[in-house]
Amino acid sequence: MSEHSTPDGADTAPDRFPDEVVARLEQDAKELISRYPRERSALLPLLHLVQAEEGHVSRAGMRFCADQLGITLAEVNAVATFYTMYRRRPGGDYQVGVCTNTLCAVMGGDEIFAALKEHLGVGNGETTEDGTVTLEHVECNAACDFAPVVMVNWEFFDNQTPESAKRMVDDLRLGKDVAPTRGPSSLCTWKQASRVLAGFEDGRADEGVQAAAPSLAGLRLAQRRGWSAPDPAHLPAPGTTQGEEGAK
Repeated sequence: MSEHSTPDGADTAPDRFPDEVVARLEQDAKELISRYPRERSALLPLLHLVQAEEGHVSRAGMRFCADQLGITLAEVNAVATFYTMYRRRPGGDYQVGVCTNTLCAVMGGDEIFAALKEHLGVGNGETTEDGTVTLEHVECNAACDFAPVVMVNWEFFDNQTPESAKRMVDDLRLGKDVAPTRGPSSLCTWKQASRVLAGFEDGRADEGVQAAAPSLAGLRLAQRRGWSAPDPAHLPAPGTTQGEEGAK
């Protein structure tokens, strides 16, 4: 049962934000909407904006987006329920996503996920009792060269083990400073990360190492061997292979 439900299942969550919240968010919403040639194109960042307010996308948040864009609540709901980056219920300050896709899984991702579920006493998509950590398995963290990878609020923790992952979540729950493997020197909260994803910079985009040695190996090899991308002006004709083109 959700925190806004009664025993008979009736939803008691507010349908709209309080007036003072609407007045404050409208200023940011107008800035976001002005960046797009069509207003409804701003829906994704607006959903991040309301998620930054509550930590999840509530019915009130969806109503706010609909009102700002002049679209229906059903249209907003269709988008909010399609993308997994939007929470539909309250969660922790830190979203811990363990990659369980093929490469990370065989390198230990499944073991890490199982260890964290047992260690934290939660299942997939669930939050610890102290409200600090929400655990989820992720199909790909887009960092296969550092497998197995765990992301916390979209920041990378590379080459993890069950032991290192458990130490990391313990430190988060104790309020200690936790530094990602790459990127900024410390973590922001889920709400803060959502505001950045909405399109409001926090000034930390250039902190730390962004691309480490494994990601750059192919580039270094190409530089040593003098390889370069094909010239767009001299690509094979459509429907032919490069060998066929050269034989003409």
